[in-house]
Amino acid sequence: MVIESITAVRAEDVIQLPLAGTAVPAGFPSPADDYLEGSIDFNKHLVRNPAATFALRTKGDSMRGAGIFSGDILIVDRAESPSDGSIVIAVVEGEFTVKRLRHRNGKILLCPENPEFCPIEVTSPDDQIWGVVISSIRNHR
Repeated sequence: MVIESITAVRAEDVIQLPLAGTAVPAGFPSPADDYLEGSIDFNKHLVRNPAATFALRTKGDSMRGAGIFSGDILIVDRAESPSDGSIVIAVVEGEFTVKRLRHRNGKILLCPENPEFCPIEVTSPDDQIWGVVISSIRNHR
C-alpha cells in the first residue's frame, strides 16, 4: 500500500459536528434515542500533536487485514514513538508505504496485513519510520 497524497492537519481549522447522545445499535433502531449530546471536535479526538500531524490518503490493499483500504485517509503523528506492532508510515527506497512495524530477531520488518504481500526488511540507513498511524477514516460513498 502506498501513500497517494499528504495533507497537513491545521489546529486552527475547527470542525464540530453534532454528536448523538447514545451509541447507535447495529440492530433495530429506537426512535426514543433521537436526541443530541452536543458536538464533537475532530481536532480534539484525532490530533494529539498539531504541528506533527498529517492526513494521508492510501492506495492499494496490502493493509486490508488491519482494516485499511485503498482511498482511506490515515491520521499520522510524526511525534509519536513507534513500537513493535504499531502501524507506521515508512519511507523505503524513497517511497512512502504503510505497514505494521515488527522487531524480530534483531531485524526491523515492515509487515503487510495481507498474505498476498511479503514483509519488507529495513536494511538501508536511508529507509526510515516517518510517523505512526493514530486513526483512519473511511469514506463509504
